[in-house]
Amino acid sequence: MRSKNLLEEISDGKLYDIEDMVKADTCGCNGCSDCCRDVGDLVVLTPFDIYEMVNYLGVEFDELLGEKIELRKSNKILLPYLKMQPKNKYCSFLDREGRCTIHSKRPNICRLFPLGRVYKGDDFKYFLQIGNCPKEDLQNVKVSNWLGIENYDKNKKFILEWHKFIKALTFRLKFMRDEKEIDEVNQILLDSFYRAKIEGDFYDEFLKSFPEVKNRLGII
Repeated sequence: MRSKNLLEEISDGKLYDIEDMVKADTCGCNGCSDCCRDVGDLVVLTPFDIYEMVNYLGVEFDELLGEKIELRKSNKILLPYLKMQPKNKYCSFLDREGRCTIHSKRPNICRLFPLGRVYKGDDFKYFLQIGNCPKEDLQNVKVSNWLGIENYDKNKKFILEWHKFIKALTFRLKFMRDEKEIDEVNQILLDSFYRAKIEGDFYDEFLKSFPEVKNRLGII
């Protein structure tokens, strides 16, 4: 019940599908980068996010570690997050003018804002966050146009599979006490999904290797 009440507190109380209209369009941020500040603990990166980044920038995953992204452990799982600059807490991918240097390949969570996702069973809906965007008079826009995600159906299938996987891995690690064993699990996780060299279609390659990696990690 509390989760439902919380959603009502932070949203307009509605849930949206991909073809619905929602009042989320900023019509241009005009130099504002407020939503890119002090959000390091919120923007956890998926393998697809990293795939997009490294291919766009022409670098390896480990080249981004330290300066642009950082590894954080939550519920014993070690995952990459966007790194905030230590002085002003702005995202490390912003330039001096406050513009995103990877905007066309920005993480899915960044694409969503001011929308969010709420998972229900084997599906998710979108909700509109209220009061988080400083721009007034947001305009109506179709959710699909606001997100601008190519191959949306494949992307959604990946997101759902990844969400279920992280939940299952969290449950498994909950009962692990041996730090060495936990470190080994996290090493497999990073090497298999974030350091993997993908030459073809990301979604096809991910789904092809997914069952074998889950088996190595003891996930049914």
